[in-house]
Amino acid sequence: MTTHTSAPHRYRVPALAVALTAVLTACGAASAAPTSARGTLAASAQKTVDAGAPGVIVRVDDGRHPAITIADQARWTIAGHRLAANDEFRMGSNTKTMVATLVLQLVAEHRLALTDPVEQWLPGLVPNGRAITVRMLLNHTSGLFNYLYDPAVLAAYTGRDTRRWTPEELLAAGTAHPPLFAPGNRFSYSNTNYIALGLILQRATGQSLADLIQQRIARPLHLRHTYLPSSPAVGRRLAHGYEPDAAHLAPLLPPGTPPKTSFAGPHRGTADVDTTAVNQSTLWAAGGVVSTAADWARFDTALLSGKLLPAAQLAQMRTTVPEDPTAPNGDGYGLGLRKVVFPCGTVWGHDGQAAGYSSETYTDPTGKRTVAVLTSTVFDLARPRAAAAHQTLVNAAVCAMLGKRLPTGSSPSPTAR
Repeated sequence: MTTHTSAPHRYRVPALAVALTAVLTACGAASAAPTSARGTLAASAQKTVDAGAPGVIVRVDDGRHPAITIADQARWTIAGHRLAANDEFRMGSNTKTMVATLVLQLVAEHRLALTDPVEQWLPGLVPNGRAITVRMLLNHTSGLFNYLYDPAVLAAYTGRDTRRWTPEELLAAGTAHPPLFAPGNRFSYSNTNYIALGLILQRATGQSLADLIQQRIARPLHLRHTYLPSSPAVGRRLAHGYEPDAAHLAPLLPPGTPPKTSFAGPHRGTADVDTTAVNQSTLWAAGGVVSTAADWARFDTALLSGKLLPAAQLAQMRTTVPEDPTAPNGDGYGLGLRKVVFPCGTVWGHDGQAAGYSSETYTDPTGKRTVAVLTSTVFDLARPRAAAAHQTLVNAAVCAMLGKRLPTGSSPSPTAR
């Protein structure tokens, strides 16, 4: 799940990262898109895998040609799962955009208000809940501590603890820690906000979050591979995720890491473990949705083109607060939707991480153009060479979506904070 720190854009990694702060296969759908764009993206994807990423899926739709799709993977991962561009993927904090959409739909129906205090919906569950509003949860200005920093939750996130957490327990883990600041004072990304929002949605509707996603988003948009899992079972179409094993992970972790922190899972290759089946109960409304690159593109298009929200609520969603107060014209966070500045232009979307999965999904302001870069690891991208190759790939994919060439000498981290 995404966490926002002062690190460069590519390092907004989930729980673990912040809590502690080659032959390839390629497949692509036939496309009339410019050959140069496909070639550039294919070469960049290969460089990302050569630099250490176990696998990567790229999908780019420039709104004028059939989408470019690419799937590359390292040879050692093929035995576990042959990666395809239409594979299902754990979308991590991209989930927040769907949750925010559901909240704003209820706002449009006058069943919720952005000014509602949390105490109104979750009485007694959030300290100082009378001062925290639904809007503050949506745009991460509540000041609530991020539950993924809690050592007990971290152990489950990495798969070392197999106990399944309930949403109420995750909220309690976050609120057991002192708040970071007074509500509404500033921006600080916290997954606790979206656990609270998931519970509010369920209280307001009497339905499960999984059912709400299906009834209000997935079915109307015909997203046949998008869902919030109700069990830890792994489907055959789910891409496999990988993280460095304990010995190779340790050098990538900063001081303060809890002793013996490592990911659970069977060893693969020479230095990784397969995290596909690790404990997913710590994600839920903050990062639990499974989808595909094509499904998510359809969702982004529907959202930004106004098919899911009335104009007033979409405008609220796109009203941002600076993620870095020293860069008011840089990246901004709206209501579950990010404004991100890249070398080729400004886009809207989100990024996300789960154990073994990193994703970045963006669209232009109209929703006509979409891009997704899905990578089957978080910490294998923490090495400088892999991080640089991956950021170059993301930059190139966004530029291709916008119909532009990547500027020569552009920064590998366009949104450094």
